[in-house]
Amino acid sequence: MSLEFTPDPLLYPFESRWFDSSRGRIHFIDEGPTSATGPPILFCHGNPTWSFLYRDIIAALRDRFRCIAPDYLGFGLSERPSGFGYTIEEHARVVGEFVDHLGLDGYLTMGQDWGGPVSMAVAVERADRVRGVVLGNTWFWPTDALTMKAFSKVMSSPPLQYAILQRNFFVERLIPVGTQHQLSSAVMEHYRAVQPNPAARVGVAEMPKQILAARPLLQRLAREVPATLGAKRTLLIWGMKDFAFKPGPMIPRMRATFPDHVLVELPDAKHFIQEDAPDRIATAIVDRFGTV
Repeated sequence: MSLEFTPDPLLYPFESRWFDSSRGRIHFIDEGPTSATGPPILFCHGNPTWSFLYRDIIAALRDRFRCIAPDYLGFGLSERPSGFGYTIEEHARVVGEFVDHLGLDGYLTMGQDWGGPVSMAVAVERADRVRGVVLGNTWFWPTDALTMKAFSKVMSSPPLQYAILQRNFFVERLIPVGTQHQLSSAVMEHYRAVQPNPAARVGVAEMPKQILAARPLLQRLAREVPATLGAKRTLLIWGMKDFAFKPGPMIPRMRATFPDHVLVELPDAKHFIQEDAPDRIATAIVDRFGTV
């Protein structure tokens, strides 16, 4: 299943590109000169978003960095292939294929929400090719927090799965409560349009189940991220009003994992930091990695 939707070039002023992975066709953007003064950056989104989430950050950085943002299978403009399970392990394998296809070397990796586990799963297997790490409002270890476990169980229940698939619950309810300011109708339409019907939302519906179901992968990342990536130069960017990834329990573990880090707190930002503070994020990336 593919989508017939063309983003507004005023909101998403990028050329759409495509990669035929072993599991399905991926949409991505690749902006900025390959000879950019800064290293390439791989931007990994979460749920229920797509590369559109990073649009303002990429527009601000593409003169200095090569900015690459894929849509996972089942998200954005990428295919919804039959037979794909939409697990985090599968997403990571496909994104890894994509990174290898582009031949990325000396790259920065940025992840938010599920983009954290996906980007880290890709990076631990290519640690010698990773120049630096950017993480914000995310995690990469098995959750023991009662709130996250409860969220996973509730969102996996038949009534909420119905709401996600039939009512587009994640877009209609969670994006608005996860942003500091009300998004414009045009921006919201770009999140709605890539999930026009229940068949297009299967990947979105699977991700909350993965909070618990992906425990084996998260256990592995909890060991391998500190071992293989812990010494990398790191930028931590946190929306301090996030209801899902509260700074109190999350930031200390991130700081302990990456000793060579800079922490940028976004005092008013909620979960979707790319919508709430794109300029601050772009500036922080330039300050941390612009002269690498």
